[in-house]
Formats: sequence, C-alpha cells, structure tokens
Amino acid sequence: MIDPRFLVLAGLLSVAGIAGYIRDIVHGSTAPNRVTWALWGVEGLLIFVVEVQQHVGPAAFMTLVFGLIPVVVVVASLPHRHGRWQLGPFDLVCGAASVVGLATWALIHDATAALVAFVVADQLASLPTVRKAWLAPKSETAWTYLTGVVNTAVTIMVLHRWTTAGVAFPGAIFVTDLVIWALVALEVGPRVRGTAAVAA
Repeated sequence: MIDPRFLVLAGLLSVAGIAGYIRDIVHGSTAPNRVTWALWGVEGLLIFVVEVQQHVGPAAFMTLVFGLIPVVVVVASLPHRHGRWQLGPFDLVCGAASVVGLATWALIHDATAALVAFVVADQLASLPTVRKAWLAPKSETAWTYLTGVVNTAVTIMVLHRWTTAGVAFPGAIFVTDLVIWALVALEVGPRVRGTAAVAA
C-alpha cells in the first residue's frame, strides 16, 4: 500500500491527460469513438456509487474521475463534426452488448457474478476503441491512455486491502488502457498490416 495522497497526483495527471485529448479533438487530430466513451462514463459513475456503498475508501475518488472524464470527452466532441469516429455495425453491436452486460449487472443479486458482468460490459464497451487504435492509431492520443495506466496502477496500490470490489474495475481499465496505448504509440496495426502486405 502507498500513501493515499498519491491519488491527488494521479488526479492531476488525469486532468493533464484529458486536456491533451480535448485539445487534439479541437484540432481535429483525435476522433473519439462516442460509443466507447459514453459507456465508459456511465460505467465509471455507476461503479463509483457501488464502491462508496462498499466502503472502498479514497480509491473510489479515482473511479469518480474515471467516470467524469469520458463525459467531458463526449461533451467536448459534440460541437466538432471532425471530433468523432464514424460508427459502424461493430461499434453498435459492442455498445448494445455492453448495455446488456450493464442490465445483467443491475439485475444479478450475487455480488461476485454482478461484478463479473460489469467488467465484461466495460470490456465490450472498450472493443470499438481497441479496434480503432489498431486500424487508425493516428486518430487517438497515446498520452491520454498512458495517464490512465498510471492512474489505475496508483488506484490499486493505495488500497488498504485488495478486494474484488476494489481491484476489478481499475484492474480492467489498466489492461485496456495499456493495450490501447501500445496500439496507438507503437502503431502496431499499420506495422503488422504493412509487413503482411510486403509478404504478400
């Protein structure tokens, strides 16, 4: 366990990360997938309420940040026609499946099963952006996801006691942000497809 005051630093890092993301939306270099970001916002705010009820402690503060940041991104993208990713069937199917997962979470009374349903819903919501990071990494901002990796790591490390309720959500975000950051920063998709094209 580390000092909970590190959450303040992590929160400031989140602000810096999202400020860069919004700047890139305004400049037209980043186009968020609104299905992912809208669902991330809903899920973050819902799990924050759950964590407060389960007395997770100061780490719940970062979950609140995880919920508010996507809301800010969606709102910031609305005035900019170039500030959004064109949605296709894959995005809509993942979004619908994620909503079903959230509904399952809300209806299940077993705490562990409900948490699993929630994490699955979160991962389904992430898939459109993971796919976008593979296909068009230049349409994303790597720095924002790197701050997410750091934030979730700090959130987990400040927990006085590791519980499923405290670790599952930030842990899932940690993995997702790490994957997206790697795909964007290293431009993995274009490199692999370029190699495949040369081999063909």
